Amino acid sequence: MSGKVILHYFNGRGKMESIRWLLTVLEVEFDEHYLTSRDQYLKLLNDGSLLFQQVPLVEIDGMKLVQTKAILYYIAEKYNLHGKDLKERVTINMYSEGLMDLMEMFMMLPFAADPKSKLDSIQSKANERYLPVFEKALTGPLYLVGGKLSLADVLLVECTLMLEEKFPGIMKEFPSVKAFQGRMIRIPAISRFLQPGSKRKPQPDEGYVKTVMEVFNITGPLP
Repeated sequence: MSGKVILHYFNGRGKMESIRWLLTVLEVEFDEHYLTSRDQYLKLLNDGSLLFQQVPLVEIDGMKLVQTKAILYYIAEKYNLHGKDLKERVTINMYSEGLMDLMEMFMMLPFAADPKSKLDSIQSKANERYLPVFEKALTGPLYLVGGKLSLADVLLVECTLMLEEKFPGIMKEFPSVKAFQGRMIRIPAISRFLQPGSKRKPQPDEGYVKTVMEVFNITGPLP
């Protein structure tokens, strides 16, 4: 295996985007191998590369890692963005998994039979369930856990930008979260990632949806 990190996924956001964000913030170089056909996916299956027959797949440190949370936690631990002790780590994980739950709702939107109702549900849950948690946590502290940058901070800035793409005024009621976002996007690696031509992926379009459905042999909209 190459010494460089290799990502196997679609040329789109999905579950790999948070991994791209984390590697970018850490300034870890990575290459991407895009899935464009079902044959590529079947080859990964036949090679035994996909433990649970799912992507993302990340090649790193001589391993082939699957399962998004496991990948994120490994990278965060490796590069010291996972807290100083067990209590900080579990707090980071709770924040991170909440954010991933919210962002997964966005991932399913392009495949939904009724995206409008899904979008309304996302906005409601963001306002009532998720953003208040982070507003409280960031009223005073610069970072979510332990006074230093962690995986949870990286996921939060990704999530807030994703929310604003769909709901431009959503941060008005959450000034501490908005201020946090402002600080984070001034980090040089993040600032570069937000510029055109970076490895950050755009919002999913019809081409992305078509490719995912063909690769996984999905024949109709998801519920």
